[in-house]
Amino acid sequence: MKMSLKKPQFDVKAKGLAGTSFRLSFRFTVPALLLLLLSLSQPGVAQDKNKDVSVNAQDGNTTTGSQKPATARQNPGSAVVVPVKASADGTQKFVHEGIAVEFQIQPINPAARKTGALVEGEDAEVRFKITDTTTGSAVSGIRPSAWIDGHDGGGDAADEKQCREKIQSFIQGSLSTSADMDLNAYYILALNQEANISVIDPLRGFGSTKLYTLIFLKSPGEDWVMSKDGRRLYVSMPQASAVAVIDTAIWKVIDNIDVGLRPSRLAMQPDEKYLWVGVDSPPGAKSGGGVTVIDTATRKALTNIPTGEGRHEIAIAPDDSFAFVSSQTDGTITVIDVQKMSKVKTLKTGTRPSALAFSPLSKSLYVVDEADGTVTVVGGATWESRARIQTNPGLTAISFSAGGRWGFVINQKESVVEIFDAATNRRLHAVPVEKGPDQITFTDEFAYVHSLGSENISMIRLGDIATSKQVTVTRFPGGLAAPEKSPYRTTAAQMTLAPEAGSLLIANPADQQIYYYMEGMTAPSGSFQNYQRVPKGVLVLDRSLHETTTGVYSAQVRLDGSGRFDVAFLTDSPRVVNCFTLDVKPNPAEHTPLPIKVEYLLRDHRLVAGQTMRLRFKVVDGESDLPKDNLKDLGVLSVLAPGNWQDRQWARPLGGGIYEVEVTPPQAGVYYVFIQCPSLKLGYKQLPSMILQAVNEKATADATLKSVVNK
Repeated sequence: MKMSLKKPQFDVKAKGLAGTSFRLSFRFTVPALLLLLLSLSQPGVAQDKNKDVSVNAQDGNTTTGSQKPATARQNPGSAVVVPVKASADGTQKFVHEGIAVEFQIQPINPAARKTGALVEGEDAEVRFKITDTTTGSAVSGIRPSAWIDGHDGGGDAADEKQCREKIQSFIQGSLSTSADMDLNAYYILALNQEANISVIDPLRGFGSTKLYTLIFLKSPGEDWVMSKDGRRLYVSMPQASAVAVIDTAIWKVIDNIDVGLRPSRLAMQPDEKYLWVGVDSPPGAKSGGGVTVIDTATRKALTNIPTGEGRHEIAIAPDDSFAFVSSQTDGTITVIDVQKMSKVKTLKTGTRPSALAFSPLSKSLYVVDEADGTVTVVGGATWESRARIQTNPGLTAISFSAGGRWGFVINQKESVVEIFDAATNRRLHAVPVEKGPDQITFTDEFAYVHSLGSENISMIRLGDIATSKQVTVTRFPGGLAAPEKSPYRTTAAQMTLAPEAGSLLIANPADQQIYYYMEGMTAPSGSFQNYQRVPKGVLVLDRSLHETTTGVYSAQVRLDGSGRFDVAFLTDSPRVVNCFTLDVKPNPAEHTPLPIKVEYLLRDHRLVAGQTMRLRFKVVDGESDLPKDNLKDLGVLSVLAPGNWQDRQWARPLGGGIYEVEVTPPQAGVYYVFIQCPSLKLGYKQLPSMILQAVNEKATADATLKSVVNK
């Protein structure tokens, strides 16, 4: 039975709509609850005895009433607050009602870590250690929230009232009151059919759009992989014969590494020392394909190792000792010694190897063959063929669940998932799924099977595999149309785990949407637009606090700005609210002055396709801030993404440092505005850019215009 799916909208403001809870379900307990907790008697929070701040649980708006404040643990005399104390190593400690919170921040750079100096523009690790002072045990399994924001009050630190008010404003999610650094943020990344990547902020939006920014590539991406700390994103670009390296702190490409031929599959070693790039050779190519190995520290291609013709799949041993590369045309697997960067052997495994996966449980490589319908087990000290699992032709992908015991093999031709036990190499189940399965991903409870020929996602319950003769399969719609209705294909995964446990994001290229699903639901809770782009793959960059060791919650942050900051900390259970302090030294390299500064003057926030709009901006001197008049070569470039329409013109001076151009968007879509000044040697990338969202005149939603300043 097929489920119906209505297209949800989340860019709305109304009581009771699912969009509010959906927007916050990833990382926060409902903010209305947190705001309500802030209104109660909180540790470190002063409160007026006659007035209490309450919250409308439906719309999150705060109101003022004459209510008695609730007391912590229903005993106002029991609260014991110990002021924040700093130790010799800079750790700050706050204690309330038997709960101690220790705050520490250290630079990531090893050289800076020796001195402990925190410098603007550098990366740092934030740590909160939470313990029960009565038992001395760590407090585990909670969901703290934290923000870093410039200290704008008197005194050395935020007082109790300022701290509470800051946290309230951060939870409400207003752009005008957003923190300088949000330790609860995450981003959804879409690998598009165009030469760009969409970065979507699901918690906050720019007017009617949640598009945070676009990352421009030399050519469309095929596969991608992110470093464990989320600081680097690598994208293969077959048409450019290169791999793009993206700094996610600034959302820009910082390098394009030439790898030759057509790079496709990417694989990162577990220790992240090397990135392996499958370089495919098209039929009739003069040189064969293989793998190019990139040193991630130097961002240089270290070597290229020929491994045969055709498409290449890559697997790497968990201890980084060996890499395995298939040749689809030659029907072989090449075993490579990683330390020596040399071939150990070439092994014939079948007619057409289509996918590889390594099981840490059996310490063996599993090779599926599309033509033969076999799964060949390769292992031992000399990497020989040890076993063979016979299924049917049509095998295209293989994945292992956590721990590496249960192997899942996709038969795309027969629309079946074969499940085997890596401990015994025995075939267990053949599970019918939707038409044309192509990818699998896992949560703790389920294996999710994506299919090209159906909009439905199949869910296989992992708990049934060992105990039941027949596994349970359920389905839910992962969109409105089958992905195969889009002509765009990619190696990148079209499903990824969302930050909330038991939740999933699904990119549907036919719908041009990214859907969000939570386990237990019969359909997705909602979707994110990709703004007329086709999402071929999806990733999540989670920058929020995680429990890295028992009772210790950490996150990495790039220090944006210098001076004194308040570090606002909140947990709902146990209930703790406090603001710590942080001092960051200025970085001279971050303050290289430009000869001019540009500010966009956004008086009209409505932009309609086909209608002319006057875009004005103000230019001032970079040092004196005085209006800069009579610049005759201020060039304005307007571009409709993905670049199929452009408009170039010179800005007209109006006096007082104000300049103007007229922009007429020919159609609905996302537009980018760039400014240059050749006489001052300033290019388009050096001055602030702006994103415009245009809608058709008949659209009922407001078209809004917001600027994204690229520093």
